[in-house]
Amino acid sequence: MPLETPTLVVRELARHGYNAEREAVTLIAGAADPETTLARAVEHAGADAFRVTADDVRAVLDGGPNATDAPVSTPDSPAASERAAGDPSTESSAEPSVDPSTSTGDSTAVEGTAADSAPPETTESPSGRRSDPSLRSLSITGDMTGQSTGTGEYADFVKVFKDRYEKLSRQLRGRVNHRPAEAIQSMSGGSDAAMVGLVNDIRSTASGHWLVELEDTTGTFPCLVMKDRDFAAGVDELLMDECIAVEGTLSDDAGIMFVDSMHWPDVPRTYRPNTADRHVQAALISDVHVGSQEFMADAWHRFADWLHTEEAERVEYLLVAGDMVEGVGVYPNQDEELDIVDIYDQYEQFSEHLKEVPGDIEIVMIPGNHDAVRLAEPQPGFDEELRDIMDVHDARITSNPSTVTLEGVNVLMYHGVSLDEVIAELPAESASYDDPHKAMYQLLKKRHVAPQYGGHTRLAPEKQDYLVMEEVPDIFHTGHVHKLGWGKYHNVLAVNSGCWQAQTDFQKSVNIDPDSGYAPIVDLDTLDMTVRKFS
Repeated sequence: MPLETPTLVVRELARHGYNAEREAVTLIAGAADPETTLARAVEHAGADAFRVTADDVRAVLDGGPNATDAPVSTPDSPAASERAAGDPSTESSAEPSVDPSTSTGDSTAVEGTAADSAPPETTESPSGRRSDPSLRSLSITGDMTGQSTGTGEYADFVKVFKDRYEKLSRQLRGRVNHRPAEAIQSMSGGSDAAMVGLVNDIRSTASGHWLVELEDTTGTFPCLVMKDRDFAAGVDELLMDECIAVEGTLSDDAGIMFVDSMHWPDVPRTYRPNTADRHVQAALISDVHVGSQEFMADAWHRFADWLHTEEAERVEYLLVAGDMVEGVGVYPNQDEELDIVDIYDQYEQFSEHLKEVPGDIEIVMIPGNHDAVRLAEPQPGFDEELRDIMDVHDARITSNPSTVTLEGVNVLMYHGVSLDEVIAELPAESASYDDPHKAMYQLLKKRHVAPQYGGHTRLAPEKQDYLVMEEVPDIFHTGHVHKLGWGKYHNVLAVNSGCWQAQTDFQKSVNIDPDSGYAPIVDLDTLDMTVRKFS
């Protein structure tokens, strides 16, 4: 069969049980003798290989004009056929039992629909998935991997908070007639005043009013919020170190500001999200926890099998928001709940599970608090040794947090450790584990993924504050709390994607009942979402 197009190359490789890198497919299709090049590249890869790489093809091409004078072992050899039969990525399977979730609250959830027709130029995966890689675009911003400069010196902490203040105050100064704390201190009593600052202290008075001390780069100033004001409930949602703006009137002695209004950086109510120009989908998952005795391998296999079906052919992106493995020494007596006790063996096993995902899907991963990176946020991406282990399907690894732009749609990926702090500090109606997306709304309102310093969330001092949401995301994707929740906040889709780990003894001890084996699927052209259950 002539192999004039990438589609035919992929189909022929799949017939013999091999996946391939996109560049490898292009090189084979463009060779003078594609059939011989393919056969020789397969021979070079070896019977135990999962995929044919570009290096395999180059090795053949660099050896002469496809080395046509050399004997070729056919891909139909017993070894190749045997390998294909045992490779789950080459087997067709029935669609797993799924349970599309319905809409809750102000969120949107609809059953995904297939496009009316496939693009004219497509590649086909071993399972028959059709896609056109030329239509895709993926870029990453905010990756601080390799950019860490913090030494732990006091000056580093000052630098990061100054950067936070500058970035967030720019979003607020257009709403109020801001004056620095130093200037307000010199104003006369009874004057109108406004200030943008970081929350330095919050305390209640004997009469039940709230005293909020704000700090900017020139000093601090106390602001009194009377309990009977209609915005006073907003004080209950304040976190230390977040940035707000207040307007009010100075007392007669000019020693305090009586607050008339409060403002947050927030997402503008008029915000309109970006969408893709074609019907394409992204799967959002997190907290796989390979290595745990409670890792749900069967659910993962069903998910991977489903990705190979025609129903999932529009899923072209897979975003993993941290905790690929269970880790070691993360919580007390964790070793008693480990199925794999070596951290590198955990990543090797995770990589094996990742091989089940169709090779034409673009994969992006960030670390979490169980992963083998520093705990302090922002977390850089994995070191080279772990990247080499997890290089399946050319997966892209970036820092926590990072913004991934998929065909014009900006997805802010953050693992979500600060959600614990938000839920602990704020009233239950504002943030809870049962509705993790509401805690995410608070972070969107504050335009910072981890505003409070010195609490549960470890924050690293860097040359800049990488945790500020300078741009409004179209999708905000988190994990960590092992609860499924989603909704829209000022048109931003907030998704906490659950986990792939059943309840552990430790989780029982802290009353965590996880939502396991779910895969939120987002239509990038509409930002509608379907939740599929595989457990």
